[in-house]
Amino acid sequence: MPRVKRGTHRIKRRKNILARTKGMMWGRKSKITLAKIAAVKAGANAYRDRKLKKRNNRGLQQMRINAAARLNGTIYSRLMADLKKRGILLDRKVLAELAMNHPKIFEKIVKG
Repeated sequence: MPRVKRGTHRIKRRKNILARTKGMMWGRKSKITLAKIAAVKAGANAYRDRKLKKRNNRGLQQMRINAAARLNGTIYSRLMADLKKRGILLDRKVLAELAMNHPKIFEKIVKG
């Protein structure tokens, strides 16, 4: 069998790893051993935090809706149950936006 030299593939793999760790501090941006570990950890944290971001945003939206609902004389759970009964299909993201930026419209929805 002919000899296979892997110079280009090795360089390409190394460049890819170092590109993912660009901007990191100390040896993690330049030393391949440290960069590999940093890239794997960064990827794991990014994956986890994409899920956490959704969870945190939903909690924030619920707080905003509840605060605006209490200003209009009801509470979050009653408001959501009432909206469901009336067939209003606004999601929490839209309701939170209305509660924060358009309180008059939110009030009409609550009283409606």
